[in-house]
Amino acid sequence: MKKRMSIIKFFMIPILIIMPVLMLNASAKKEVVIPRNRTLISVGGGGEAPLQFTDYESMNPYYLAHISSHGAQVVYEPLYFYNYMKDEEIPWLATSYQYNSDFTNLTITLRSGVKWSDNVDFTAEDVVYTLTMLRDHAPELRYSSDIQKWVKDAVAVDKLTVRITFNAPNTRFMFDYLTNHQDIGIWIVPKHIWEKNDPTKFSYYDIEKGWPVVTGPYKLHLSTADQTIWDLRDDWWAAKTGFHALPQVKRLIFLPAFDETKHAQMMINNEVDVSLNLSPENIQMVLKENPKVSTFSHDKPPFGYKDWWPTSFGFNCSEPPFNDPEIRWAIAYAINPNDIITYGLMGMGSSTKVFFPEFPPLMKYIDAIQDLFKEYDPNEYNPQKTSNIMMRKGYTKDSDGFWVDSTGKRIKIEIITFSVLQSIAPPLVENLRRAGFDASFQLPVDWFERLSLGTGKAFLFGHAASVRDPYAACKLYTSQFNVPTGKPTFPFYRWSNPETDEIVEKMAKVAYNDPRLVGLFHDYMEIWLKELPDIPLSSYYHRNPINHTYWEGWPSVDDPYANDANWHKTFLLILLKLEPTQ
Repeated sequence: MKKRMSIIKFFMIPILIIMPVLMLNASAKKEVVIPRNRTLISVGGGGEAPLQFTDYESMNPYYLAHISSHGAQVVYEPLYFYNYMKDEEIPWLATSYQYNSDFTNLTITLRSGVKWSDNVDFTAEDVVYTLTMLRDHAPELRYSSDIQKWVKDAVAVDKLTVRITFNAPNTRFMFDYLTNHQDIGIWIVPKHIWEKNDPTKFSYYDIEKGWPVVTGPYKLHLSTADQTIWDLRDDWWAAKTGFHALPQVKRLIFLPAFDETKHAQMMINNEVDVSLNLSPENIQMVLKENPKVSTFSHDKPPFGYKDWWPTSFGFNCSEPPFNDPEIRWAIAYAINPNDIITYGLMGMGSSTKVFFPEFPPLMKYIDAIQDLFKEYDPNEYNPQKTSNIMMRKGYTKDSDGFWVDSTGKRIKIEIITFSVLQSIAPPLVENLRRAGFDASFQLPVDWFERLSLGTGKAFLFGHAASVRDPYAACKLYTSQFNVPTGKPTFPFYRWSNPETDEIVEKMAKVAYNDPRLVGLFHDYMEIWLKELPDIPLSSYYHRNPINHTYWEGWPSVDDPYANDANWHKTFLLILLKLEPTQ
């Protein structure tokens, strides 16, 4: 009986969370009941703690600490969107932009009629303030180091015109920082509010004051550890100016990440509309149990789409023993890519040798370094080479078969990751242990903080960077991110090389479609592969279940107007397309 009650309790948890927001207290003033078919429920955009957002009292998008995807991706509108599936730029808060002849400045024309949610005009002053604020607070805020590096000056030429002057030529600034795609893009904040506060300490959270003030079509209704709720604003600027109709989704409910099996069960029970991506095993179970659920590729393998986020085994390269490239190569030779694909991804995936996705525009760069792979192949499985390196470095094996140094201390590899990548962690750990490394993995609540601070010295993670050319991915390994352990940074690798830094600087001055990039990338990879600061493992597929019970119009392989990741900065495009099923 007790066991039966515990099972009931397990499956009732999501229902207990959702019920209060669907049937609000009738006695409360100004509260209205939002029908389920006008409510979209998203799960899995938050931290790793069950039933808990860890940053629910912060709406500051620039804190270095992990910011959960509980609505910011919907209400902070960009100057431009980019759909990588169609290689399409979509003007939004801006209508056009133009570089000068040597790419040392950029002029942006903003859209007329845009207003903040407090009815104050959105102007060039807001863009200028945001860029200047980030530049002047480096490295304390997200994106601030990059902005400090590039932005010499930003001025409002008039109410709707911004001119940015760079410290050096930059051919990609608009795309890399002011265009939203995947997890990329700077969000503009209102000068009239932020200039009165310290941005390094400003939570930007006060529902009574209407904070956060945003340009997007929703306002914050509730933010707790359990859920974040946003309600539709009838006064959204786009609807008032005729730029776009109001979304038909009247209420957005964001729930934090649960165990993946809970995500699957909630989708089967029609309790949620879109979820964080599932493992191949769980997505197939959901599709079988609920015919109303599909994926981007419908009900066919790979049950999703290839994302820009190839998975790698990374390190804090400033800390021993991972500061030694030979040790990193010894670890790489211990990994069998076939095991990662076969056992971690149930055969539905592919290994990769680079840190960006095999998208069509990027294939010429991969083709250009095939000669380098003959000497430095990060996918080579060769335990004998592992042993040779370890013995040459003075390591021996203890009685349990694990590598130890001259003092008898083992090389411990404690891998930090999170639920999205948990399926490939067990075969990776097994490979490493068989090769003599005392390996294990964890899914801690504070995984992002540990990696940011460098206390998580080995980790599974992906690469939010390149879609059109390799520059952005190469930049992940530059010296600006190599800060001392204990000081936050993102990305996490803490590796640097003056020669690769110089090459990246040259790449920045070359347009994304310039043929010279191929040669520069080859030069870069000749150094990177020898050093191997990060071990490429597998291409990454988003297997996001999407539920058609209440909402239709989801993107798919037939209509790829966006990718369906609920945490990505293009999620607003989906909300604007959805229509009630019934």
